[in-house]
Amino acid sequence: MSKKGGKQAETGRKVHVPCKRAKVEASCPSSPMNYESPDSVFESLIFPIEQEKFFKEYWEQKPLLIQRDDPSVAAYYQSLFQLMDLKELSSQGFYYGRDLNICRCVNGKKKVLNKDGKVNYMQLKRDFDQKKATIQFHQPQRFKDELWRIQEKLECYFGSLVGSNVYITPPGSQGLPPHYDDVEVFILQLEGEKHWRLYKPTVHLAREYNVESEDRIGNPTHEFILKPGDLLYFPRGTIHQADTPLGGSYSTHVTISTYQNNSWGDFLLDAIPGLVFDTAKEDVALRTSIPRQLLMQVDIADSTRRLSSFLRSLADQLENTKELRSSDMKKDFIMNRLPPFLGNSPDPLAPGGKLPKLDSKIRLRFKDHAIITVEPDQENSDERRKEMAYVYHSLKNRRERHMMGNEDDDTNEEGISETHGLRFPLSYMDALKQIWRSATVAVKELSLKSDAEKQNLVLSLWTECLIETGETVQGLHNVHAAQGPNTRSSCVQESAGIPLKSAHHLRAETRLEEENKLFCFFSFQLV
Repeated sequence: MSKKGGKQAETGRKVHVPCKRAKVEASCPSSPMNYESPDSVFESLIFPIEQEKFFKEYWEQKPLLIQRDDPSVAAYYQSLFQLMDLKELSSQGFYYGRDLNICRCVNGKKKVLNKDGKVNYMQLKRDFDQKKATIQFHQPQRFKDELWRIQEKLECYFGSLVGSNVYITPPGSQGLPPHYDDVEVFILQLEGEKHWRLYKPTVHLAREYNVESEDRIGNPTHEFILKPGDLLYFPRGTIHQADTPLGGSYSTHVTISTYQNNSWGDFLLDAIPGLVFDTAKEDVALRTSIPRQLLMQVDIADSTRRLSSFLRSLADQLENTKELRSSDMKKDFIMNRLPPFLGNSPDPLAPGGKLPKLDSKIRLRFKDHAIITVEPDQENSDERRKEMAYVYHSLKNRRERHMMGNEDDDTNEEGISETHGLRFPLSYMDALKQIWRSATVAVKELSLKSDAEKQNLVLSLWTECLIETGETVQGLHNVHAAQGPNTRSSCVQESAGIPLKSAHHLRAETRLEEENKLFCFFSFQLV
């Protein structure tokens, strides 16, 4: 292995991965991934490195290379995506730019060789073979079930969107120039070998993508060859470039990325406006006018001192705040994340178990896929809108739109993008928290004044497939124990498209259920 001015990234032991095996599609090799929980998926992904060691020593700090001389892991990685998959997938109507790019690094710059319109596989293969172009396939989890399964669990694990791209590069070629990204990166080598060089960041934990010139980055800090079954992690801001060595086969790897715009700074931008709004209701000083012509002044030193005083007061207020009005980041995540992986059943999404009654016990079915927030009533356009409790979920999100942005088919006939959720009076909030925090809860013990309100709440949640009744709770537990973590649930997603960036205004529509049930179901659409 060559070491041109660099060293190998720190590695894990070369041992067989003794992860619990889960069932996968019949055509796939045995999986080294443990799908029992989001935690176990990440643990098996970075094995043999312990999670505590990873986050203490590597996460956001330095690269990690895990080399595995394990044919079974290599075979499993290869099953995630192969060059031959593009031939079949191309028949689904891929477009250059949207679904894939073909590119090559020429004299330190990225040269895009895309054609116009739909992708023709034979033309794509000619460009790959003759022009030595790299194929960059966007978001393969839209089509490959095992990647969907992995990334959905990782989104639960990180609480952040997880995207992916596949890169297929012919021998003796390089697709991209030296650059750094604004995401945490996990590289899984699927086919062939890839020669990697990593460099010291010029911008630590970068917030944007940028290309760097060779004369600026110096010598590599790490240099190595990735082989099938190997995994590489590096933090955002890490400068890197990779090429496929001459004399061998083409290389295929998948880049799984996360934590874009998911920093403390982003959270503050989301949380501070709500904190200011709530504090201003009680603090008259925040409601006093700014000085005349302040917005026209160049020197605002006096005003910055006043602002500093307000910020210190807000910090004191924050110390005593149990909850933050930080819903935009939450909604953006829920609206744009993958739906649950529930197998390949064509059955429609269906409620779990029997219709809940006052004497039923219930539990939340998809806790990682739903959030509760308090917001002004989006249905009421009056100036003084009362606050309501909102439940947003991702059960009906469209897998094929994941990480693909806001396109025409994400909207209805009125050009309104859709999201999914329920809306309740604010008095329901304590009962919602009760359900979210409990393993199981009796309907009659919910923190609501009347039995009608309790029925209203649980019937709404049950209809939206967010809860299941006690009979199903025990039944599913027994089935999972007998059949393992790959057991399919009775619910499978059918969904509407969601844009990457959320708007903040919702329109509610209601429908009454049959037999005059005491609840309303609300589907929300962005305006």
